[in-house]
Amino acid sequence: MATYLQWRRFVFFDKELVKEPQGNDGAAPGAAPASGPAASKFLCLPPGITVCDSGRGSLVFGDMEGQIWFLPRSLQLTGFQAYKLRVTHLYQLKQHNILASVGEDEEGINPLVKIWNLEKRDGGNPLCTRIFPAIPGTEPTVVSCLTVHENLNFMAIGFTDGSVTLNKGDITRDRHSKTQILHKGNYPVTGLAFRQAGKTTHLFVVTTENVQSYIVSGKDYPRVELDTHGCGLRCSALSDPSQDLQFIVAGDECVYLYQPDERGPCFAFEGHKLIAHWFRGYLVIVSRDRKVSPKSEFTSRDSQSSDKQILNIYDLCNKFIAYSAVFEDIVDVLAEWGSLYVLTRDGRVHALQEKDTQTKLEMLFKKNLFEMAINLAKSQHLDSDGLAQIFMQYGDHLYSKGNHDGAVQQYIRTIGKLEPSYVIRKFLDAQRIHNLTAYLQTLHRQSLANADHTTLLLNCYTKLKDSSKLEEFIKTKSESEVHFDVETAIKVLRQAGYYSHALYLAENHAHHEWYLKIQLEDIKNYQEALRYIGKLPFEQAESNMKRYGKILMHHIPEQTTQLLKGLCTDYRPSLEGRGDREAPGCRANSEEFIPIFANNPRELKAFLEHMSEVQPDSPQGIYDTLLELRLQNWAHEEDPQVKEKLHAEAISLLKSGRFCDVFDKALVLCQMHDFQDGVLYLYEQGKLFQQIMHYHMQHEQYRQVIAVCERHGEQEPSLWEQALSYFARKEEDCKEYVAAVLKHIESKNLMPPLLVVQTLAHNSTATLSVIRDYLVQKLQKQSQQIAQDELRVRRYREETTRIRQEIQELKASPKIFQKTKCSICNSALELPSVHFLCGHSFHQHCFESYSESDADCPTCLPENRKVMDMIRAQEQKRDLHDQFQHQLKCSNDSFSVIADYFGRGVFNKLTLLTDPPTARLTASLEAGLQRDLLMHARRGT
Repeated sequence: MATYLQWRRFVFFDKELVKEPQGNDGAAPGAAPASGPAASKFLCLPPGITVCDSGRGSLVFGDMEGQIWFLPRSLQLTGFQAYKLRVTHLYQLKQHNILASVGEDEEGINPLVKIWNLEKRDGGNPLCTRIFPAIPGTEPTVVSCLTVHENLNFMAIGFTDGSVTLNKGDITRDRHSKTQILHKGNYPVTGLAFRQAGKTTHLFVVTTENVQSYIVSGKDYPRVELDTHGCGLRCSALSDPSQDLQFIVAGDECVYLYQPDERGPCFAFEGHKLIAHWFRGYLVIVSRDRKVSPKSEFTSRDSQSSDKQILNIYDLCNKFIAYSAVFEDIVDVLAEWGSLYVLTRDGRVHALQEKDTQTKLEMLFKKNLFEMAINLAKSQHLDSDGLAQIFMQYGDHLYSKGNHDGAVQQYIRTIGKLEPSYVIRKFLDAQRIHNLTAYLQTLHRQSLANADHTTLLLNCYTKLKDSSKLEEFIKTKSESEVHFDVETAIKVLRQAGYYSHALYLAENHAHHEWYLKIQLEDIKNYQEALRYIGKLPFEQAESNMKRYGKILMHHIPEQTTQLLKGLCTDYRPSLEGRGDREAPGCRANSEEFIPIFANNPRELKAFLEHMSEVQPDSPQGIYDTLLELRLQNWAHEEDPQVKEKLHAEAISLLKSGRFCDVFDKALVLCQMHDFQDGVLYLYEQGKLFQQIMHYHMQHEQYRQVIAVCERHGEQEPSLWEQALSYFARKEEDCKEYVAAVLKHIESKNLMPPLLVVQTLAHNSTATLSVIRDYLVQKLQKQSQQIAQDELRVRRYREETTRIRQEIQELKASPKIFQKTKCSICNSALELPSVHFLCGHSFHQHCFESYSESDADCPTCLPENRKVMDMIRAQEQKRDLHDQFQHQLKCSNDSFSVIADYFGRGVFNKLTLLTDPPTARLTASLEAGLQRDLLMHARRGT
């Protein structure tokens, strides 16, 4: 229960008498009176007003003469005769232009209910759509109250005998409406109100002794008794949605609020209540101090007409009295056109115009009632900018009073509207660091802080040495709850020496570079840094190893090497020692990590050997570096056994086949370290037999020279010539080696004998006995060759003579065709037939079936074609001088090569223009005759 004595009083309404301007100028009631000649007298209502209501843009009055009056905004009062005697109750609907009234047309207790359609006219008056008696039965009784539902489907009438009738259906028509008694009691009904909640309609019924509610939208109308005390007439009202449509009952001691199923809060407002009304969130109570029972007030109102009455306007939400004034004999209080209108018995109308929100706030500011101003602004639905302005002024007020804790709480409420620097400057003093910290914390929680604010807040924590607050600030549960710039926080914490906190942020928010910087540069915890890298995803692990690998290799070489081995072969992040072995691994380019081992050759060797064994398809740089490293170790090793082992490892690496594409690089490495076995192996692999020969010659390794010639002489015969020249230049006794060389030269016919003699003539130790056997064998072979050539010449001469005779016979003697059988089908020849000079004859049909052309003999054509091809090949090769020289030099039988080229016509004499004509003609005829003879081109029939 709240008592009004604790509530402050304000004047949030302006009071003035309503004046009626001259003429119909449309001035609104409550407007300021005009000055000068346009001023008018006070508005005065007709006497005998008994009942009032408002809605649909008019104030509605009923009087003792049975007339209903309408006062629109233009203040032009109009009326019509509604009843013959008097009007006792009016109810103006707010959503429909329908007016319900109760009055009397004749003496006696016979009240009538009339429904008026104000939009339609009947002879100039509103149309009465329905008339029916209000009394529920045959017993006469007086109507005490009336209410209508806005949907026009319910109308309730209360009586002094305690009964309530419910009219259900369309209230504007008789045939669609049904009337029944809803409630019976022993106490007069003083108030009724409909409440709509969704599809459920409740009816509140209040008497002088109790409060009840009915559900009228269902069947059987279930009832709930809410309280055992009631109120007088006009002392109940229904609040608006701001108070959840509660039913207000104003008793003499308290004002109670009710829900349909329970009683709500109550307020102890003293004074005998005469009128209760609800207006735009305000509760309007008209009361007098003298105690009078509700029954007395109900029955004898006229005896109290001279009492002073107090009108109070309560703000129930904010707990203050918005207005309070004393009036004489108030008839009723109406709300229309955004204002309150108080009707007094003397016919005057007083307008209560609510001040605007800004004016009310300024009044509160002057009294430093900021809390109340804030509550008022919220209830008036002031925007966030307006509220922030109030909070700022309240904060400034508290700050000026020295209440810094309270001030910062108000400044916190301005976050998002007020520039943070305005508040921060006020609390930069070291003594205000706690307040500044509180403000900055809230700024971060609302995700409105920038990097500078984060820096400032963390500096506050570090200055206060408040580790608990610092941990609470940085240890958020998820990324979505982070309200600050993480990187800025890491920098500040690192600078302040809070390494553990900075590490926590870096690890939890995946700032891997910052985590590693702090571990390696500040804490020097290399083991932990390496462990952290091993947990990272492949891309981050690779990039960070490239960045920090040298530092880690310098301090913990073995562990770093192990991680690099895994990173370059089959990397899987280690999740607290439990890697996902089912997921496919990744591998980095191992060649890119070689510079990390610059000062760690032992670890480099282990890494390279691991890569070459586990991953044979490693980049070429791995093998190049491994070869260089092995050659360096071999060159600097003093122990013979170890040196031999290193020698074998280097040779094995060279023989692995990994240096085929980088032959030159491997050769340079071997030459730089004077690794002769490697050089010779590479020469051999590169088919550099001349270099192998020169190497052995430089080292005067005679047997190796002969071995090289024997091994590679077939591929490069010039090696034997070089070997002979080499031994020929030696002054020492090399007869054994010269004899071996001459034997091979003679067997392969690599050099002319004269050239051999000339070569050995430069050697003073080489006597005739050295080449005697060579010369004898050479002369014997040449003698045998001469004999064979002479025999072949005689045979060719005889063949040539025979061919010339055949040619002469063909030229001079006739050719007799005596063939009796076809050369194709071997059947007897029959005319027509085809004969050729070559002696073959054919049936004409056989010839046409098998011949390819009319000029060629089908039987001789294959052989003739071979001859022609040979002739064309000889003509194409007749100018190949280089090839002829090479064949002549390398052939065992030089004469046969020369004869072959003679046969191709290479050495034929060219026919020049300066030659005699006879010679040219004879040569051309002989050439043509030979061609015709070869082709057997002459056709006979």
